[in-house]
Amino acid sequence: MNLLEHEIHYPLADAMPQAGSCLEVAPGVKWIRMGLPFALNHINLWLLRDSFDDGAGAREGWTVIDCCVASDSSRAQWEQIFAEQLEGLPIVRVLVTHMHPDHIGLAHWLCSRWQAPLWISATDYHVALVACKPPASHNLEGGARYAAFYQRHGLDDPEFLQHVLQRTAYYPQLVPDLPDSFRRLMDHDRIQIGAQTWECIAGYGHAPEHMALYCAELQLLISGDMVLPRISTNVSVHANEPQGDPLGWFLDSLQRYLPLPEDTLVLPSHGKPFQGLHTRIRQLQDHHAERLDEVRAACALGPTNAAKVMQAMFRRPLNPHEQTFALGEALAHLNYLWRRGEIARHDNGDCCKFTAVTA
Repeated sequence: MNLLEHEIHYPLADAMPQAGSCLEVAPGVKWIRMGLPFALNHINLWLLRDSFDDGAGAREGWTVIDCCVASDSSRAQWEQIFAEQLEGLPIVRVLVTHMHPDHIGLAHWLCSRWQAPLWISATDYHVALVACKPPASHNLEGGARYAAFYQRHGLDDPEFLQHVLQRTAYYPQLVPDLPDSFRRLMDHDRIQIGAQTWECIAGYGHAPEHMALYCAELQLLISGDMVLPRISTNVSVHANEPQGDPLGWFLDSLQRYLPLPEDTLVLPSHGKPFQGLHTRIRQLQDHHAERLDEVRAACALGPTNAAKVMQAMFRRPLNPHEQTFALGEALAHLNYLWRRGEIARHDNGDCCKFTAVTA
């Protein structure tokens, strides 16, 4: 446990569900934990007891929050949950917090299997639709366009560029399909799930239009990836929006959770359920303030690029997969300072450099 974790509270201690099983964290709310084939090796999914009327009469069952990636192992875990954890009831609704593969990968499979509708923000549905069925020239995760993007920002290692060039089917492998239709989630929507009302809280910076869910009756926040207990949420600039301000959007989004009680039980997508929401938000704000100071110091030394700033921010060896996230983070912090007039951005199409603004 790192020092910051001593400032928040894990009311379930080290208890967590075993593979293929659930752990009830509140009345009618079950926690599922599934493995992932990444360095971040798990995702938390949630089952909410529901009585859902889709226009054809109420159906008793469960709403699923997030799905895991499309893989044989995750399908096998779901099959075990269907057989042993649903109390003989069906899945009646699939709700996805955002479009990243570990959250939406099996949405099509779950919706088809149970004839259950998909609920998601419109932005994330359509971005996911492009990502899982892209023309080769519009691949959202790799290929020539992304290789040129990274090279322009100083990541020109041949091994890394080859990794990016070959990464043309990353998203479709993990998200092979999507339901043909969806029900839109919007900020401040109030959704009746069983006996409880849940309010949608939109968040930006990590995903196009992430939806967290808060239940005042249970004092629970399903935070998705917006507030995590041990790690800072990835906020990255991407090739399709090179001048974006994801860090600014993320920091603004964190303010939306401050009206919730400090002792809200936060159910994150990664890590363990915790209490200390305001404390964790302050920790995340402090973390990015420290990273921004590092970026300011790097720019003060003279013209620099995102690859050099990445090395200043991440002082350990990174594999090619990790470098894509790290460069995106470096650019997010650079663009944050640029958009606020603290540094200058110079992009001639072949290379992009940043310099401190002098008085």
